[in-house]
Order: sequence, then C-alpha cells, then structure tokens
Amino acid sequence: MKVAVLGNGQLGAMLQQAGLRIGIDVQLLDIETDFLPPVNVPITAEREHWPANLFTDALQRHPGWLNSAAFASLANRIQQKTLLDELGLATAPWCVVSADMSQDTLHQKLGADVFMKRASGGYDGRGQQRLREGVVSDFPDWAGDAVAEQAIRFETEVSIIGARGLDGQIVYYRLTENRHDDGVLTVSLSQPERFTLLQPKAEQMLRTVMEALDYVGVMAIECFLINGQLLINEIAPRVHNSGHWTQAGASISQFELHLRAVCGLPLPQPEQPGSSMMLNLLGLPYDNTWLEHSAAQLHWYGKSLRPGRKMGHLNFYHPNPEQLASWLAELDLPSNLENARAWALARLR
Repeated sequence: MKVAVLGNGQLGAMLQQAGLRIGIDVQLLDIETDFLPPVNVPITAEREHWPANLFTDALQRHPGWLNSAAFASLANRIQQKTLLDELGLATAPWCVVSADMSQDTLHQKLGADVFMKRASGGYDGRGQQRLREGVVSDFPDWAGDAVAEQAIRFETEVSIIGARGLDGQIVYYRLTENRHDDGVLTVSLSQPERFTLLQPKAEQMLRTVMEALDYVGVMAIECFLINGQLLINEIAPRVHNSGHWTQAGASISQFELHLRAVCGLPLPQPEQPGSSMMLNLLGLPYDNTWLEHSAAQLHWYGKSLRPGRKMGHLNFYHPNPEQLASWLAELDLPSNLENARAWALARLR
C-alpha cells in the first residue's frame, strides 16, 4: 500500500516512520519536483501552504489528490474565517484589512488590542503584527492581503485533533492544553480529566468543519478558552505539532491515524490512558544529554540550526501527572524553556 505526501519536512518524515511500522510505503514529494505518483496512489499533504508551480498545479489535478476543498478553504485566513462564520462556529471578531484602512479604523472596529495576520503564508508567529491603540505602527508590506482580529484575553489555549475516514467515521483525541511563546508552540499537555466538560463541544466543532469540507485524514483546531467557551483561533488540515504527544501517550499516534484514514484502513478510537507532555526544542543544537533521561523520547528532525527553529521535540508519558511534574522539574533545560517549564509544572501539580 502506498501514500504520497506533499512536503518533506519533519511532519512528512514522521508520517513515513509511522507508515513503515504498519506496512504503508509513504513517498515524500518535494514541492519543486516533477514526480507524479501513479493514479491509484492517494496524495495528502504535511502542509497547507505551498507555491503555485507546474508541479503543484498538476498534483491538484491528480485523481488521488485528497481534500482539495479543505486546502482551498483553510490555507487562506480570509476564506477560513468566512467558512467559520458560515458554519456558525465561534471565533474572535475579525475583518478583512483593505488598502484604505488605517490603524484607527481597525481599533474602531475591533478594539484597543488587535492582531493583523497575513492572509496566507504566515505561521509560527510569522506574518503577524500586533496593533495597540495609542501606539502608532507602520503597516507591513503584506497588509493589503490580511485579516485583523480582536486580541482575546484567554484563560488558556487548547487544541482538538481528530481523524475522518473515507467512510465518514471520525475519532478524536482529547483536548490538549498548549503554551506558545512568541507565537511558537513550546509545550503541550494531555491530561485525562482536565477538559472533560469541553470535549463534546470541541468534537462537535471539529466534526462540523470536517463534514462541511468532506475532509479525510487528521485535522486540528486550535481554540482559545474564555469564560468556559471555546473560540476557534486556527484550523490546520494536517497532522499538527500539538498532537506530537500521541507518539508516546496514545495507542495510535496522529501520524498512523492519518495514514489509516486516507487509506481506508480500520479507524478505532485511540486509547489515551494517562498523562502526556511534549516539549519543543527551539533553536537548539543536538545534545545527547536528552538521551540520559529514562523517560524522555527524543524526536530529532535533522535540520540546519537557526534561532527559534523547531529542531526536535521530547515526549513524556506516565499514568500519574505528578511523575511528569517530577521529571520536568529535574530535566536540564535551556533558558528559553524555563517559562514553559513553570507553566507546565503549575498545571501538572
């Protein structure tokens, strides 16, 4: 059985590793290549943004290309926000930024604290600019293709990840709590009882989006939690960073679940018996001391080093969250993860 994946980054590599374990040959497609898979091979993607070129145009006409409606609706923030409004799903107040808009106009529409985000292409905090009333800011050169959103004073950030099969069956992971620093995910926590009351609502939101787009595979929805309600921040039509904990803490990882879904294989509800934690290793060189900890599962991406870049991640799992807290407290971490450590310890304890 074969699957092709558009993109050859770390998500594609982890899909490839998951495929090897269950007998699926995963072919990673570089966005600049001219290789097209055979017509009977399903094609999915590890990313929702890619350049328009002869190869990607041809790929989207391939009989095996999945989720064309989802990528068209979700890769652009204007279209994504419009879809959420059409589906009646809660999100932060927002508007399209037009060429003649001023900062004062945006504040009049959305309040004193506003995020302007590039409509397409921005991720991990890039392609974003914060606008505060009383502080004059020059608009970036991409402001003519952007959305503006009211900045939400949220209690915490969570994500719901699930997979939908070719037959329409959907299974879910429990809500994951996430911390971001400078727009980049630093730590994710999955705890059995933390968001039990919100789980049905989160599943309903994800189901609504998946069914509206006839989506097949793993999808993630990031949400703000405010006053006991979920507001959708962003939707990712792919395996997601906040689901990496499933490699250690679930019977079926998000990567295997995605491959099962796109291949029409059995899609049982993954078991998630204990508490799990994922730490992103941002802008750090390889350090073999991460292998000294008996419980740490290191996933290294093999990228060239760059400040703030996701170089790898560490997964931890234990039935008792207090044990996770003990491990985290004793772990030798760089200074850029100290705030994330304190955040996670407060929630685990």
